[in-house]
Amino acid sequence: MAALPDRYAGSPMAGSLIDLRDLQPEHLAPLLDQEIDAWKSGLDWDFRASADLVKRFVQVRALNGFALVEGGAGIAQVAGYGYYVVEEGKGLIGDFFVRPSSRTATSEYRLLEAVLEGMWRTPGIRRVEAQLMMLGSYDSRAVPFSRWFRRFPRHFMEMPLRGLALPPSPPAAASISPWAGHYNEEAARLIAASYRGHIDSQINDQYRSPQGALRFLVNIVQYPGCGMFFAPASFAARDRKTGELCGISLASLIAPDVGHITQICVAPSHQRNKLGYELMRRSMEALQAHRCRSVTLTVTTDNEVALRLYERMGFRNKRDFAAYVWDMA
Repeated sequence: MAALPDRYAGSPMAGSLIDLRDLQPEHLAPLLDQEIDAWKSGLDWDFRASADLVKRFVQVRALNGFALVEGGAGIAQVAGYGYYVVEEGKGLIGDFFVRPSSRTATSEYRLLEAVLEGMWRTPGIRRVEAQLMMLGSYDSRAVPFSRWFRRFPRHFMEMPLRGLALPPSPPAAASISPWAGHYNEEAARLIAASYRGHIDSQINDQYRSPQGALRFLVNIVQYPGCGMFFAPASFAARDRKTGELCGISLASLIAPDVGHITQICVAPSHQRNKLGYELMRRSMEALQAHRCRSVTLTVTTDNEVALRLYERMGFRNKRDFAAYVWDMA
């Protein structure tokens, strides 16, 4: 393992917190290797692309956040880290991980508090969002800045694709075609309309406007946070009478042989007519044809209609986690 710079090793900083911009990729590498293992064993997710992105940003000192340091006497090591990004008055916790041997409610609280305080110091920040897949005891812990805090329990669900034989159910009122990149602006308007008043718009405020939804779509296509976007398993539906976009199912690869449904969205006028089922079925069929052995998705537990659909299709809960929101508005 690479030791920390001399000014941290064996100093009062050991067992404390330091700025990520004071580190080099080799200082984080052992911890990131443990995180890669945790995502693989816990979620069947290949985290290597995300870990490489973290290393690149650390290399150029462009990653805002903090690292938890433990040890001393020349052997201090990074035991955890969290980073964040800020955009248009909102902060996003991009990742948060403490190695299992150091994971306690106290260590996670201290690191989370430092990350939040870093964001609050940014002028104009009024809201912070996070989905902390690797946080321990998500449902019962104390959290910093609890006055503005809300927790939204979610499921990470998985379904095997070997032997998939879901019956087709094409809706009469819509036609379905492969996804195309020039659908982005139409899809953004669809997302904003479909999520109006929906619980997921409380978790991700990008769903509340076409402009925010467009940023969301660009992010899931360009960056590996939800896996690598996979166009062959992504589809769009249009109303047969009006020609308007009325549904989308977007997919990614979170491992070479594991797919992920990153977005499923149906216009209110076409809900409850099996359009969502058929869009998902086609995405899953395409992932199966790509030799994926399983497919995953996430769902908010209070979204009972979607949860029942996924369970009927064969998805089973693999992990409970939560979306965290701090909103000072």
